[in-house]
Amino acid sequence: MSQNSTTSVNGRKPSHREVADTLRERIRSEELKAGDPMPTQAALVEEFGVERGTIRQALKILQGEGLLTHVTRGAPARIADRATMPPKPAAGDQPRPTMVELAARITEAFTETDVRIDAVSLTAESLNLALGDPIRRIHEGELAPKTIRVRILLPSREIELAFPTAVDDGARDQDAVHKRWLDQRNSQGKVLRHNLRALRASHEIDVEVELKALPFTPPIKLYLLNGAEALFAYYLVARREEEVGEKQVEIYDALGLKSLLFSFEGGGGGRDSAYVEESQKWFNALWDTISSELTLSE
Repeated sequence: MSQNSTTSVNGRKPSHREVADTLRERIRSEELKAGDPMPTQAALVEEFGVERGTIRQALKILQGEGLLTHVTRGAPARIADRATMPPKPAAGDQPRPTMVELAARITEAFTETDVRIDAVSLTAESLNLALGDPIRRIHEGELAPKTIRVRILLPSREIELAFPTAVDDGARDQDAVHKRWLDQRNSQGKVLRHNLRALRASHEIDVEVELKALPFTPPIKLYLLNGAEALFAYYLVARREEEVGEKQVEIYDALGLKSLLFSFEGGGGGRDSAYVEESQKWFNALWDTISSELTLSE
């Protein structure tokens, strides 16, 4: 693919997520086959016209989805065996980053006939990444759920976020940071809703996707899968510089993809089951009381 086809019409450089999307499609279409080496980072830098750091971030996303192995600064990464589903972690296993763990757990949840996912998060970024594999497996005939119910609680556009926010309390910077977050929240929510609803027409799956707005910034992310498992992670807030618009702005931001995800399984009694039950009650209470209608603006 030429560099011109991977940049927008106005000539801006693609983001690491857009680079990852392009490379993911090449892997899924088997333009890049299992076991093949990826092009070198230098070659990808030249093709996409971006910095090496952008390429590394894109490769890490694909590695987190289980599509790549051996992502290092040295030899090129290799295409993983897509037919291999990451194993379910055994009790007592150490928690892993959201980017690594969530995809495996979501894919496992989609092996059920009736899939139910409830989520509380800052944006739908992690959930979007995690849904890529089960949606692909549905299209390839490996998974065949009958119903999919997804409910997501996201911060309201009307509130002053605790994060992401500009370090300096300048109105112009705050507005720019808030707009960037809102654009991400809306675009990711639309992609998630579209990808799931498309399964109605393509596979006649009964799909329902609902989103509601919270009147506060969630300090944690929570995923409840089929009423039987709770996945919990803290948002790690960090101070860093970020390009917002055409300006470098120092912000407090959340590193959601790197947050360690803790898994609790219900059904067996004890503390894990109690955690799953109470987490579901907490989510339902927020959904039924203080949350409000969420509109994803165009």
